Amino acid sequence: MSCYQPLQAVDSIPHSNIMKLSSPSIRVALAALFFLVLVLMSGCKPQSVSADPVVRGAHLVTKVAMCQDCHSPRLADGQFDPENWLAGSPLGFQPLMEMPWSPVAPPIAGLPTLTDEEAFTFLTTGALPEGRRPLPPMPEYRFAPDEANDVIAYLKSLE
Repeated sequence: MSCYQPLQAVDSIPHSNIMKLSSPSIRVALAALFFLVLVLMSGCKPQSVSADPVVRGAHLVTKVAMCQDCHSPRLADGQFDPENWLAGSPLGFQPLMEMPWSPVAPPIAGLPTLTDEEAFTFLTTGALPEGRRPLPPMPEYRFAPDEANDVIAYLKSLE
């Protein structure tokens, strides 16, 4: 006995099954898909954040990589401490099982622990000096070269 059923001609599909394709939920999904295709084909391009590398770097650091979540301490009310922006902080969380872990996020404002070249390598390859890898929860980013340079420009502006 075969596990496969032969294909049926469209004329042989029961009318009730064809009607299922025209249910309201399918029509809404198809309309949404059609709208998405129209938007994607319209040639709309996202606007650049700025031509200024420091502004683009600030966007990448705060809105994309969200570095402040670990590298900036918080005040008692949970807001970030603006006096210690990206100055390093103990992490407010830990893994649920034993594993390599960095309980403190180091300062990154001004890049005090890396040269520009080391920071560029880290941001584009995930490798720290001597080929070391960061301990979790630090991600091994793979920024494009221009993005890495923008991140470095922003972090250096915080010196």
